[in-house]
Amino acid sequence: MYKNRNNRAGQAVLIVLLSLSVVLVVVMYILSRSITDISLSTKDDDSLRAFSAAEAGIEKALVVGSSSDSDFEGASFTADVSSFGNSKLVVYPFNLKSGEIATFWFTRPSETPFTGNQIQLCWGDAGTGVSSSTTPAIEFSIYYGPVTNLQIARATFDPYIYRPQGDFLNNFASAQNATCTIGNEVFQFNQTFNLNTLGASSNLQFATVKMLYNTAVGHKVGLNVNFGGNSNLPTQGSVIDSTGKYGDSNRRISVYQLHPVIPPIFTNALYSGTGIVK
Repeated sequence: MYKNRNNRAGQAVLIVLLSLSVVLVVVMYILSRSITDISLSTKDDDSLRAFSAAEAGIEKALVVGSSSDSDFEGASFTADVSSFGNSKLVVYPFNLKSGEIATFWFTRPSETPFTGNQIQLCWGDAGTGVSSSTTPAIEFSIYYGPVTNLQIARATFDPYIYRPQGDFLNNFASAQNATCTIGNEVFQFNQTFNLNTLGASSNLQFATVKMLYNTAVGHKVGLNVNFGGNSNLPTQGSVIDSTGKYGDSNRRISVYQLHPVIPPIFTNALYSGTGIVK
């Protein structure tokens, strides 16, 4: 009898210990989840504050240039402004859809102007096919001569081998379906030509590249002037790198500020508030 009572007492103690263990595990799990949630919430809040500080750095740099602030609402930022494009290889920083225009400058105030003849245009994301109605073609326009008598020379190139035929005739020159590389960017199409053939060999001002046909997907474009006898292009604008810091979080934002250009709508020969019927 005595042994049975001891056995039952031991079993009761064991059950109590097991119950306490289960309760302890549940409590520890809840506490760990709470600590994790608090930690994640704190990290998210720090990240947002760091991002806001980086944005503030961009806004200030647009007004005053390179700057820093070690106490921006408890956070800090450092914004650096530098020029880009002062080389023989330039990639336009934004992708273009059909009708959108990139401008490449050949001369800028207080800078050495570009001199040269041979250039290469590169465009289209690597792997872009040539058998689609949305394969990007380009219109290249170069503005040259004195500002009192500015002139325009144009050339058009199309890698879509079927589009220049039949009902789709556009009279564009065929472009090379061969990749080219500018810096770290790889392009699918390119065309190399001499400016002399366009009649624009001196007093080069700037060039525009209009993307055509790619209505849904934007494509990149770049200019390569790395040929014998050519000089560097002048700057094409500025890039602002701003880093915000709050706690252990760091966030970085980069913004391109291009040299101002005339709105592309003014390159059109015809304007209409409604549809145009031929």
